[in-house]
Amino acid sequence: MRFVSLGSGSKGNATLVETGGTRLLVDCGFGAREVQQRLQQVGVTTQDLDAILVTHEHGDHVRGVRTLATRFGIRVWSTPGTWRQAGGGELPGLKLFSGRQGGFRIGDVRVMPYPVPHDAREPCQFILESAGSRLGMLTDTGYVTTHAQDLLRECDALMVECNYDTDMLSRGPYPPSLRARVGGRYGHLSNRQTAELLASLPWARLSHLLVAHISEKNNHSYCVREALRQVSADLEQRSVLAGQDLPGPWLVL
Repeated sequence: MRFVSLGSGSKGNATLVETGGTRLLVDCGFGAREVQQRLQQVGVTTQDLDAILVTHEHGDHVRGVRTLATRFGIRVWSTPGTWRQAGGGELPGLKLFSGRQGGFRIGDVRVMPYPVPHDAREPCQFILESAGSRLGMLTDTGYVTTHAQDLLRECDALMVECNYDTDMLSRGPYPPSLRARVGGRYGHLSNRQTAELLASLPWARLSHLLVAHISEKNNHSYCVREALRQVSADLEQRSVLAGQDLPGPWLVL
């Protein structure tokens, strides 16, 4: 299994996960043409995709989903609440699942969705497993639930968000209502929250840590890396920070 961020941030999010026989796109928050270009940059075409997994209905995660799926006949997997709130309507090959009831298989990947607290209708995140390797994903959540922590404990690689630095958010350009939303229990994870999560996990077993959804206005790479160093200098050095404008490197489990 290997994975790569095609871009992550408030302007769009998409992550590609590939195994020996399956390619999954987790979210598609870029326009169809843009995501095609980013796929090409990592050596993949839209025709190679087996499915699109959707975490929730916010535009920076679903902007290109319907167009891409319709144009290229790609199956979309979503919770009912997410798809309804996104206004997705009828779509050939649409697969609806519950984020609270077990998992499902796409090709040689076992997909295990789990619910998260976020200001969306029925949001979820994913654990992806193939050939004995397990990738855990956690972004767009206001806090780390005990269930999420237990699931991530068993992962070999992680993609987690460090959305904001607490001090930068409090002094930043957002109005009070938006600051409260981002920093609230249904918003995003701060650098400190993510560091606390990582410190509670057996992080030494992680082959890769991909840090995603870093705010361009309320965070800085230095702040992220400083928070990671508080957990472990070794973990910080092995971490990759996802950018907004370009795909990152492939990370192989």
